[in-house]
Amino acid sequence: MGAHDEGRPVDTPAAAGEAVSPERRSEQAWARSGRHLRVGGAREGALNLNVEGRDVTGPLQGFGRLWQKTFRVPLEGVALSPGAVVDVWKREFPSFQPPGNRFYPSLTGIAPGEVVLINARTPAGTISTGVMVLYADDESFTLMTPEGHPESGWVTFSATLEDDTVVVQVQTMARANDPIYELVYRVMASRTQDRIWSHVVGALAERLGVTPRVEVTRTLVDPRVQWRRAGNIRHNAQILTVLYVLGAPFRWRRRRRA
Repeated sequence: MGAHDEGRPVDTPAAAGEAVSPERRSEQAWARSGRHLRVGGAREGALNLNVEGRDVTGPLQGFGRLWQKTFRVPLEGVALSPGAVVDVWKREFPSFQPPGNRFYPSLTGIAPGEVVLINARTPAGTISTGVMVLYADDESFTLMTPEGHPESGWVTFSATLEDDTVVVQVQTMARANDPIYELVYRVMASRTQDRIWSHVVGALAERLGVTPRVEVTRTLVDPRVQWRRAGNIRHNAQILTVLYVLGAPFRWRRRRRA
């Protein structure tokens, strides 16, 4: 994963026609700093919960053990540049998700500071959450999690040229967000996440005409849990989504009486 600083500010884009230095382009690739997430515009079909007003969280704010995981696929025979591959990844990002995971980017798409809503099915029921685009340039983009998301950290999607072959990669650096998530991760969810990211990088390869051969690397960066972060459970998006769904009949009755 790229070493992206949390909350790094980004200047406004240069005026049309103004020459932009490489340094300035790099600055523009970062999301603006801001305390709370804002979901702009309606996303048709999306359940918007547990994102609006939440803070973003990196690995320092999580509870569980810190893992770095890397999922790579060489795109042998694909005559596209890394930038062209990442452009496809950004434009068609929701289509690369496994069944049961629905991603809802804004109309702007994968761009710095934009919020992507997520509705997913899990063994514990539906979860409504999202991610913020922390960084996006021509050859990579990084998503950052909000409070209450199953993980606290970053996931970076990139394409690089290695020995004349473009290699696409998903790399995560994250902890489980609270004690419940950590318990579930140790029992089953860690393997589930591995399947999700393997599917994403493999689906991109298939979209580009390559039979995927996914290479997976897992590194336990910090085996300790952070007990001072146990209070993160108050934002648990899985619990709050289940309670919201269970409360649907009561909301319907209130609307009928109004």
